[in-house]
Amino acid sequence: MYFLGIIWNPNETLFTLGPIQIKYYNLLWIVAFALGWFIMKRIFLNEKKTVEQLDSLFIYTVLGTMLGARLGHVFFYDWPYYQNHLLEILLPIRESADGALFGFINGYEFTGFTGLASHGAIIGIMISVYLYTRKHEGFTMLWLFDRMTIPCAIGAFCVRLGNFFNSEINGKVTDTSSAFAVKFIRDSDDMHPAKALAITKEKTVNAAYDAIENNPQFSQYLEEIPYRHPTQLYEGIAYIFVFIILYFLYWKTDKKNNRGFLFGLFLVLLWTIRFFVEFVKKSQGGFEESLGLLSTGQWLSIPFILIGLYLMFKSGKKVDG
Repeated sequence: MYFLGIIWNPNETLFTLGPIQIKYYNLLWIVAFALGWFIMKRIFLNEKKTVEQLDSLFIYTVLGTMLGARLGHVFFYDWPYYQNHLLEILLPIRESADGALFGFINGYEFTGFTGLASHGAIIGIMISVYLYTRKHEGFTMLWLFDRMTIPCAIGAFCVRLGNFFNSEINGKVTDTSSAFAVKFIRDSDDMHPAKALAITKEKTVNAAYDAIENNPQFSQYLEEIPYRHPTQLYEGIAYIFVFIILYFLYWKTDKKNNRGFLFGLFLVLLWTIRFFVEFVKKSQGGFEESLGLLSTGQWLSIPFILIGLYLMFKSGKKVDG
């Protein structure tokens, strides 16, 4: 008997403004940044820092996160494609034979940035914080990292929830009698948009997927779509607990004064969760075929876990920023 046992077929676009599509995924990124700002504002005021200093850090962090996440996906997971589509690396578009960007640029369609990698985001944040500390006196990287881990943890939950709405980064096929089974109708491996259009003869992808779910004429195709692990929810729910742990340690203990401890704990918890969820996650590509044994996500997680352990055991008292 399923615990979730649902057929998941949401339209990933919340609403449309002309040629611009507002997707759940993009909206949840905005929510993540907004929550991060409010949490960090409380922390900065508690540490006798100014909102102006926070605003500057926020700009650095947003740019570092988005650029790092995007480039991480491009180089870690999908370079064979992007090396021949360089324009799509930093623009939210994709080649489409029947697409027309803004209604008149044929051959492209607006997609938003659908390829973002968390490993790249962390690297981007590290670089942006380094650049911030070079320009702003009174801050050290570890002091900032120890505090930024708290909003980053809840932000990671928002991103994984966005992945769930997008029916992306799904898990491996699971038995129909297992718990947490979800049938992702829009999983491109199980029912590619082109295949859905060909089967239903509908004019739009959304109409095609809705027909497969609701029209008895296509019930055999619905039945053929397997149930999968909702790995986005596994990760996201676990990240909520990471947030609770870090939030408690910052406000209720003196661990925030142990330079590097909270940041190290964040790295260990976050990437350990990622490492184990990868066992039931569908392959995301990358270099795992050449290395074998572990997935690309697992290989990329190991260095962060080791760095986190080092910071935790080497953390020492440091009260000043």
